[in-house]
Amino acid sequence: MKEVIQKLEKKRKEALQGGGKKRISAQHKKGKLTARERIEILLDPNSFEEWGMFVEHRCTDFGMSKVSIPGDGVVTGYGKINGRLVFVFSQDFTVLGGSLSETHAQKICNILDQAMKVGAPVIGLNDSGGARIQEGVASLAGYAEVFQRNVLASGVIPQISLIMGPCAGGAVYSPAITDFIFMVEDTSYMFVTGPEVVKTVTHEHVTHEELGGAKTHTGISGVADRAFPNDIDTLLHARQFIDFLPANNKEKPPERPTCDPYDRLEASLDSLVPSNLQQPYDIKELILKVVDEMDFFETQPNFAKNIICGFGRIEGCPVGFVANQPMVLAGCLDISASTKAARFVRFCDCFNIPIVTFVDVPGFLPGKGQEHGGIIKHGAKLLYAYAECTVPKVTVITRKAYGGAYDVMASKHLRGDVNLAWPTAEIAVMGPKGAVEIIFRQDKEDLNKIAERTAEYRQRFANPFVASQLGFIDDIIMPNETRKRIAESLRMLREKKIKNPWKKHGNLPL
Repeated sequence: MKEVIQKLEKKRKEALQGGGKKRISAQHKKGKLTARERIEILLDPNSFEEWGMFVEHRCTDFGMSKVSIPGDGVVTGYGKINGRLVFVFSQDFTVLGGSLSETHAQKICNILDQAMKVGAPVIGLNDSGGARIQEGVASLAGYAEVFQRNVLASGVIPQISLIMGPCAGGAVYSPAITDFIFMVEDTSYMFVTGPEVVKTVTHEHVTHEELGGAKTHTGISGVADRAFPNDIDTLLHARQFIDFLPANNKEKPPERPTCDPYDRLEASLDSLVPSNLQQPYDIKELILKVVDEMDFFETQPNFAKNIICGFGRIEGCPVGFVANQPMVLAGCLDISASTKAARFVRFCDCFNIPIVTFVDVPGFLPGKGQEHGGIIKHGAKLLYAYAECTVPKVTVITRKAYGGAYDVMASKHLRGDVNLAWPTAEIAVMGPKGAVEIIFRQDKEDLNKIAERTAEYRQRFANPFVASQLGFIDDIIMPNETRKRIAESLRMLREKKIKNPWKKHGNLPL
């Protein structure tokens, strides 16, 4: 018995050392924490229960029989964040570059399977050089096993990926399937093919950072949701973020006590929309003044800035916010904005998070580039997401709601539950001037007549009254009472029950 205990302690010590002091030191010199240090920061103190500490690879080719470290390059298990159960895997770059082997993949699959059984979120800390070449197709099979579980878990439990080092080749597809991706600035990157392959095939010279760094994926591609300066900041934000999400799709999001009165009035909102209809304003000010304690976690803040998505709370309950941003492209919907918002709406719908939509949209962005890029299908993604969505939906039109973009932005016609408008709202097929120039094109040379017709059109259509007379707007409210009215609406909708027709799945316009 004594010998067994001694052997156990030796194995445990080897596993805890990872790739050894030299490689740990190299990891620290890069500004990166080790796999276990990251878990310590991510989870509540002393809550981590590790699984598979003694797992070792089974490969004997290319000298691998002489290289074996307990744990095989990934630390897996479960613990708690703010007292709530989560499962976690953390790839260890100090062990064979964190490369994925057959047994490495099995460890990840094991916690994904268990998380599905008990209904708890999974957080993956990715820091890997990719597939373990020595294992050949067995390593590729391991990736596919992980992908399959990511897909089955999608919409059942929240999945969050933290990219904390390299993530290349087939490895990128697991994070891509998960719900949210956070990256670390300067030390993490994602790409399907690296700079060397790009140079060989296309003769382009590009750095790791330019090809797949945090700035690229949070600002250009939209692959990642947020980027933070270092490992610690990323892990702490992940702790904050998970508090907005339920454990699984059968539970409601966690409530948090708040001292912020639900009926708080914000007089400053009465002057938020400028009297000059062409002048922009920051819709984020409205969001911050509506949510509890001005606590708003924005997703993809540097991508498709003409629409804002993120999480806040009202009366302590998590709420998803979608808002057109007049400060960028006048709040027009384009390809990137439509895709960004559609995915966010679908996530909220998966996990029982009510959606509040603030509308100030002059339409879809015109242009050959948009049309050739498929704005029709991409815009339809947002329409589809809102139309399919069954969680409580509250919509507030602050200013412009023109054309098809009015329909798409959670209108009453797409089963919006409560649709409100400010007195400054303009709901019409298009802007007054453009409409008049089409309807009365024969008079377009007569500026006085056009001005007269424009004023007539504005009085007739460019206001919330026609839509409210038709029942498309439930009420016209003062801006200062927006928080109060949203809170009352969400309270009323708390037990909402609605089901879509049975189907295997819809055919989303991808």
